[in-house]
Order: sequence, then C-alpha cells, then structure tokens
Amino acid sequence: MRRTVFDADHEAFRTSVRAFVERELRPRQEEFIQQRAIDRAAWKAAGQQGLLGLLIPEQYGGSEAGDYRFTAVLHEEFARLSVAFASSFTIHCEVVAPYLVELTTEEQRERWLPRFCAGELVTAIGMTEPSAGSDLAALRTTAVRDGENWTLNGSKTFITNGFGADLVVVAARTSPEKGAKGITLFAVETDMPGFERGRKLEKVGQHEADTAELFFHDVRVPGANVIGEVDRGFIHMMERLPQERIGAAVLNLAHAAQILDETLEYVKERKAFGQSVGSFQYNKFRLAEMVTQIEVTQAFVDQCVAAHVTGRLSAVDAAKAKWWTAQVQNEVLDACVQLHGGYGYMNEYRVARAWQDARVTKIWAGSNEIMKELIGRDLGL
Repeated sequence: MRRTVFDADHEAFRTSVRAFVERELRPRQEEFIQQRAIDRAAWKAAGQQGLLGLLIPEQYGGSEAGDYRFTAVLHEEFARLSVAFASSFTIHCEVVAPYLVELTTEEQRERWLPRFCAGELVTAIGMTEPSAGSDLAALRTTAVRDGENWTLNGSKTFITNGFGADLVVVAARTSPEKGAKGITLFAVETDMPGFERGRKLEKVGQHEADTAELFFHDVRVPGANVIGEVDRGFIHMMERLPQERIGAAVLNLAHAAQILDETLEYVKERKAFGQSVGSFQYNKFRLAEMVTQIEVTQAFVDQCVAAHVTGRLSAVDAAKAKWWTAQVQNEVLDACVQLHGGYGYMNEYRVARAWQDARVTKIWAGSNEIMKELIGRDLGL
C-alpha cells in the first residue's frame, strides 16, 4: 500500500540519508562491530551531512527542520542497515536534543549545541539504573546541593553511547522526601572529576553501538549544568518519552520490513525438494501473513507520526505503537530466521544479526509490559 505520510521533500532527504549510510556506514560496519563502537569520524561525517541537527535551531548550527517526519526518515534509513546505527545516532539527535533545546538557558545552548550538531560533542541519556529499569521514579543516584553547585553520586547502566559520550543528561534524586517529584536533570560533562565509565557491555546484539555502565563518585556539577527546573526532572522526562517511543516504533518497523524484503528474495532462490522454499503453501501463507502484519502496522505508525507532527500524539498511542511494533518485529524476524533454515543461525547472514539486534526492542524505551500497563490505565482499569 502506498504511504502518504511523506512528501517530496522528505523523500529527497531520504535519498541523501541513504547515500550517507552507503558511503559512511555500510563499508565500515564490520569494523564498528569489532570495536563495539561507532568512531568519532562517523559522528563528524554525520554532522557535516547535517543529520544531527534536525531538531536544533539554525543559530546553533542545526537545520531546525520543524517537521518530525525528517527524523522519522532518519530512523528508517539507519534501521534498514542496523538497529544499532539507528539507536546510537537518534539517542543523540532525537532523544537528547529536546532536553538541550527546550529546557536549557541561552548560555547552555551556545555552549553545547554547535558542537552537538557537528558531531564533536556526542551525547547520551542516563536514566536506567542497576536497581531501577522501567521504574524511573525509583532512582537511587543522588545530587546534593553544595552552594551554587551539586555533588552527584550513583550509577547508571545500559547507556547507549555511554562509553564514547562527551555529555550525559543524568537524572538524579535531589529531594528524596518528594518521591517522583524530587528528581532533577543534570548535564554531566564526562571530563568532570569523579565521573567514571565502566566496561563496554557485551550485549546479545547491536554490537556496532557502544553501551556502558557509568559511575559518579562525588562529581561536582556546576549549577550552570542543571537542565530544566530543579525537582521537575521526572515531569520533563515524561513529557518527552512519547517522542522517544514513536521513534522506537519507526525504527522497529523499518528494521523488520527490510529483513522481510531480503527474506522474500532468499526464499525465491533457495531450493528444496525441487522447488523454491517460498512456493510451499505453509511458507507462502506465513509470508503473506508477515507482509500484511508489516503493512497494517505501518499504517498505524504513519498515523502516529502524522499526529506527532501536529502535536496530537498521546502518550498512550505512542505506547501502543512502541509495544506493538516491537512484538511484530520480533515475530517477523523469528520467522525469517526459520525460513533461512540453518543459515539463519549463522552470524554471517544479516537475518541472524537482525534477530539478535531486535530482542531488546521489547525492553528498552519502557518494556512492553509497562506499555500495556499505561494502555490499561487509560482504559480505566
């Protein structure tokens, strides 16, 4: 079915992003996998291409596209190569960017955003902790006021871009007696004394992306690095999670659609019992089901993207899109592995890596169970 959410400008941008992916990322993918990180040269190349500043005002070096659909195109084109590329770059330019644009002072924007757009300042967001995954209100990292400054102690884990980041937006408890209403966001620059990176975490998939533990030992954070209002960090995060979740949905679906396309070509060529594997009735029916799953889900996700462009996307609809696309993605990729037979279990085949990469999408950006809880509450249950 023809998609109608994008216009000619978006498709022209897609051509540009696809050229960047083919020129800068695909030839070096194995290198990034081996080093468990995307190097700074690739970040700077993305900056030079204008891919990191879509949400950043022009006066700070961005393009201020003013239309979320350009960001959705970025998600789709990166995800078609690898979920890891999509997650790494869009954590920076879609998830962190709103915090640094909407909640900062003029001095902070001038200090950080030009380098942010150029790929010279790579960012991450530090929400998740070892003892608090989806429960953001249960943070144990603390920040205690010390005159004009703050002293930060605690740890974060599963932080995408954490190993190479120059700046991390960290959520910390500043008024323990207030519960969720006592959390504040801080911009921690990673050269601050007391900041320490743990190891690069060995993940099941997405090996191109660096993921790390972060530790804060009496880190002295200047008051000038507070993001937003003191004690309103939880609200700031909740307000921005719908965009992160619709971004995850766009990524999930584009990734699954690409691997399904490649699987369709494979089953037409692979022979068994004298005929193509795809021509067996069960396989034909299963492929018909998956194509339908992808296209029907795409219609809903496109509607969510269109709603977000006009400011009408609700947190509940974003939750629906996030959990459902993660479910469809994993079902489709599991079937694609099966259709490849033994080769589907070999890492040299893209379908095997895609299957590994996708598993975490049912966990991150709020687990699928939490998404269902949000939807259930909205039903009055």
